[in-house]
Amino acid sequence: MIEILVNVGARETRAALTEEGIVQEIFIERGSRLRRVSSLYKGRVTRVLPGMQAAFVDIGAERTAFLHAADIVRPALEEAELPAEALAEPDVRRLVSPGDELLVQVIKDPIGSKGARLTTFVTLPARFLVYMPRGVGVGVSAKIEDEAERVRLKALVTELREAGQAHAWRSGGYILRTAAQGVSADSLRQDMTYLEKLWQHVQRRTAETPPGTLVHEDLPLSLRLLRDELSRGVSRVVVDSTDELERMAAFAAEFMPETAARIELHTGTRPIFDLHGIEDEISRALERKVMLRSGGHLVIDQTEAMTTIDVNTGGYVGHRNLEETSFRTNLEAAEAIGRQLRLRNLGGIIIIDFIDMHTESHRRQVLAALERSVAADRAQCRIVSLSPLGLVEMTRKRTRDSLAHLLCEPCPECEGRGFVKTAETVCNEIYREILRQERSSSREVLVLAHQSVVDRLLEAGSAALAELQGGIGRPIRLQVETLYGVDQFDVVVA
Repeated sequence: MIEILVNVGARETRAALTEEGIVQEIFIERGSRLRRVSSLYKGRVTRVLPGMQAAFVDIGAERTAFLHAADIVRPALEEAELPAEALAEPDVRRLVSPGDELLVQVIKDPIGSKGARLTTFVTLPARFLVYMPRGVGVGVSAKIEDEAERVRLKALVTELREAGQAHAWRSGGYILRTAAQGVSADSLRQDMTYLEKLWQHVQRRTAETPPGTLVHEDLPLSLRLLRDELSRGVSRVVVDSTDELERMAAFAAEFMPETAARIELHTGTRPIFDLHGIEDEISRALERKVMLRSGGHLVIDQTEAMTTIDVNTGGYVGHRNLEETSFRTNLEAAEAIGRQLRLRNLGGIIIIDFIDMHTESHRRQVLAALERSVAADRAQCRIVSLSPLGLVEMTRKRTRDSLAHLLCEPCPECEGRGFVKTAETVCNEIYREILRQERSSSREVLVLAHQSVVDRLLEAGSAALAELQGGIGRPIRLQVETLYGVDQFDVVVA
């Protein structure tokens, strides 16, 4: 049973997707950090960078957004005049110039110090269809595997386009979403009518608004989940806000009336996320170590360049031999990794260090288990073969910040390094700094440091401190500074 649990707070909305009571995905939307993906903006090109085949575009955000040449629509006339090699690798200077005004869509939220990623290939989603005003043809979601159904749906949309003489349906392209499986021609016609009106609204707004302005915003989190997730076999949606329930019910009644009965109000006294253990899952998803049922564990580390996942046997010692122990641990880890990628929303380059296996059939089974575990992921995943060292390289499409980047910030003690100097190391640095001050004409030397460093100087280093005092001929006074970290100190001559 698949459920969606929605928690509405004063400044943020959170949602959890669960399968058989196990949390698979966490969604968080904050008023201070709204999601921009799929939203349309009227932007102005500020810089064109031929060396990067890209342009920077001002959309009114804190940081300018990034638009690659491959994401820019090219005029049909220009395409006809250009040679084949120019079409394969277009020169961005032929496509845009500084000062140009463009209708752009965000395809990746700002992440870290990088601005949003943009495209001019606009897509407008409805429940069953995605409309591409600047696209061509009719496509069908790869997740609809029944070939007869694929042919039926494609024929229906093609027929509706040909019959829609008085509409804009004949232009642009369509993609049939997974939710379209089994739907009638009337349902598709309603979607096409809605998308036509939406595109006309976008065109009017684009003509009326100045550059750097939002033209069309995607749905808020709760309604977006209804549009995108209810078709995936969700049995019920539980929300803890009466106002949000009314808004969701009204949206469902208008666009998906057969699903309105699945939306319920949480009436319990305990908070909805506490009742279903979601708060604990969020806390665990912020930890490095993930325990496996067998006693093994994963260690997950995010860096600027990539995410690494290390598989360890931990407390699992097996029953036969090392090869069998490694194989069983790797199998369990492969199944857990798919869920962790979704739960933590990890994206970009991912390196998985499985325990070494020497049997080729074991290696194939582990790789197959990993592929099955990411099969249900909506984000595009690409897995490279298992290397002789037991390493798997894979990528997962990243469109928004990971859970850790959204909920956490770099530690002020270690500044994001993940470690700090030991008290003993800092003591030795203090000794060297005092010797640098040896030639000063001060009466005493004052050392300001963290409590653990002062304790170390007084205990293990007391003899060395006394010897140092005799060497410089001045007393050394120690003072605890509560605001200092372990590796912060000051040596003051007075």
